Amino acid sequence: MTDVAMAAARRRTREPTRVAPLLIVSSLLAYCIAAAATGQAAQISVDGFIGVLQRSVALGIVALGQTMAILVGSIDLSVATLVSVAAVMASWWMQGDPRMMLPASALVLVLATAVGIANGLLVTKLRVNALIATLGMGLILQGILSASFNNFAGSVPVDFQVIAYGTMGKLPFSVLFMFVLTGILWLILSRTRFGAHIYATGGNLDGARLAGIKTERIIVAAHVLSSLGAAITGLYLASRLRSGAPWVGRDGVYDLESIAVVVIGGTVLAGGKGGVWGTIAGVILFGSLDAIFTMIGVDAFLKQVLRGVIVVAAVAAYAFRSKGQVA
Repeated sequence: MTDVAMAAARRRTREPTRVAPLLIVSSLLAYCIAAAATGQAAQISVDGFIGVLQRSVALGIVALGQTMAILVGSIDLSVATLVSVAAVMASWWMQGDPRMMLPASALVLVLATAVGIANGLLVTKLRVNALIATLGMGLILQGILSASFNNFAGSVPVDFQVIAYGTMGKLPFSVLFMFVLTGILWLILSRTRFGAHIYATGGNLDGARLAGIKTERIIVAAHVLSSLGAAITGLYLASRLRSGAPWVGRDGVYDLESIAVVVIGGTVLAGGKGGVWGTIAGVILFGSLDAIFTMIGVDAFLKQVLRGVIVVAAVAAYAFRSKGQVA
């Protein structure tokens, strides 16, 4: 990859980075207005804002991985099921034993890596459409999980719960980790050859292949990163719930919501344009909306309707601003 191509990859990360602060400020401003209007001004505080961020961690980590898959022009619908698998397997292997924390976590990450490789190979070698390949993988995993577990499985030791409940001052470790992970992925995308290859593969697959980029490896690697994001979220939820549940990923709708926040953040579904800071901005928007809906007492079903409207409106606005580029 030439220096010109590297520079082009960096330029592709700038637009979502400019959009992200505006989206974050707008989300938090709407949150403050709702808190003031409902007589809950106490929510307008550092603790209140941190609460919004903490509620966004699980979706945020999944969405960061989803961003990598979408940037290469693919997609991953297996993440919700993989979240459940990771949470259940981690707690089942640990059984409350602190000595099993590292081995169980490592096994979960290895399993996720295998799932990511399988998804990537289905897309690249067998030429299965990414939607079908990852949906099928998710159904396979869900079938195995449902046949093996029908309730909470195992338990995690108290030491493992530090992941969800530990803090550095007022800042939870989980929130700090989400932002550190975002920074690492941003550096990879904007400052490394691998990041440039991701943008080149998603932007023009045939052109990238002709330029000598091993596009199949890049797509497989992106799916591995997506699966690892789902697995880390599963570990976080196991820590938070103190056990694993086979429905935790499905009920969180992490597959569709992760795609939604990625697109709201400015990443193009066709691939090749976007970035992780925009994704985090989309996650904060969803977290703020949840807090706003709770403060004003919106019905749970109506929440989903309003979320859907906001997603469609945001994507339509971005597509118009991009002069017809499909997002």
